[in-house]
Amino acid sequence: MSRHVVITGASSGIGAACARLFQQRGDRLSLGARREDRLQGVAGEAFRQALDVTKPPSVARFVTAAVAANGPIDILINNAGLARGIEKIAEGTGEAWREMIETNVLGLLEVTRLVLPHMVQNKRGHVVVIGSIAGHKAYVGGGVYCASKRALQPICEAMRMETLGTGIRVTSVDPGLVETEFSLVRFRGDQERATKVYHDTRPLTGDDIAECVLFAVDRPAHVNIDTIVVMPTDQASPQMVHRGGR
Repeated sequence: MSRHVVITGASSGIGAACARLFQQRGDRLSLGARREDRLQGVAGEAFRQALDVTKPPSVARFVTAAVAANGPIDILINNAGLARGIEKIAEGTGEAWREMIETNVLGLLEVTRLVLPHMVQNKRGHVVVIGSIAGHKAYVGGGVYCASKRALQPICEAMRMETLGTGIRVTSVDPGLVETEFSLVRFRGDQERATKVYHDTRPLTGDDIAECVLFAVDRPAHVNIDTIVVMPTDQASPQMVHRGGR
């Protein structure tokens, strides 16, 4: 049976990989991202609209249009998020911190608060949150990014408790090193610096994470996968990465 799947941050990386995989399954897609032009090549048959999760009017327009285009939302994949810089706490200016918190935490909440009431009313739905290993283990220069991802854990736990008995499922998928545009965004377009993050190791791919999402949402209705932590074999912690020597 075709499902209506909404994906934020769908223009590249994990979001785009999820879109491709769910399209192959025959699901109806609503894709949102700040880079609307990049959405055009993601999935053939899909509703697409510009979406900035940090701006409530943009979120409201997107959710309203998505429902009008594809009907009630069955699956929400909260993927929009970013890391910005590697400032230590004593060296930060606050600008990057606000951007990460507004996108990773407040943006996710803004989208979810508009979608969740309809799921409760329909007594079905699945909220998927793309978290990070950074939400489980901090590292130097990533304190605020890690905090923004750790915040998603109690948010997911609270949603599970608040919707208990409604048939709604909530899953957090928390990956380690994934080769996407993540580092390019973090280093503000510095391609050489971003490439070094993945050099001589075997990171995960967006497709790997999309498969984890699909596994969670394809479980029978009585099964809820609370959290999936998925790491590359060559990574043991955010800053412990095996390079070369295979």
